Formats: sequence, structure tokens, C-alpha cells
Amino acid sequence: MHLNGQDSNTAQAGDWHVVTITVPFATEKHALITKQVIEVDSELQPQAVKRILKVDGKNLIATFETLTVRLARLTVNAFLENVDLVVRTIENFGEDAEKKPTA
Repeated sequence: MHLNGQDSNTAQAGDWHVVTITVPFATEKHALITKQVIEVDSELQPQAVKRILKVDGKNLIATFETLTVRLARLTVNAFLENVDLVVRTIENFGEDAEKKPTA
């Protein structure tokens, strides 16, 4: 996973804080599934958080713009928890799960 962010020390009052996260997946299909699942839910504070999700090959790229550093942290944490949930669901119920021998 790759994380880029704007240095909060250089931000002016009223500036948006921008965080970009790149999450690699095993396949482009898994990245697309994750994007589709996550983008269904809108942000809880759309006036304070802007989210852009896109897939580039096997990578899911999420860019967040927030009014405060605290919102950036909360938004990124929630996003990563959602990614984790989708990844675990794909592992347990996806196409690859059908190939796993059951114990």
C-alpha cells in the first residue's frame, strides 16, 4: 500500500487536506470489486470530505480531500477497514475460495 499526503504544516487555514492511497490487489477484478462495493456508500459528511476512487490495473487508488487533518485520519481509517472487509470476503467467498479444499 502506498500513501501520499499533504504536509499539514504547510496547509493554510481553510485549505483542503489531500490524501492519496494506492492499494495493490492480486487481480484487476478484485480491485474493481472493492471499488464497486465501497463507492456505494457515500461519505457521512459530503460537505467536509470528498472521495475519488479509481482502478489503475491491479491497483485501487483512493483520493480523499478533507477540511481537517482529523477528518483525513478518520476517513482513511474507515476506508482501510472497508477494504479489509472486502478483501476478507473475497478470500472466503470469491472464485478462489471455491478452489480451496475444505478441512
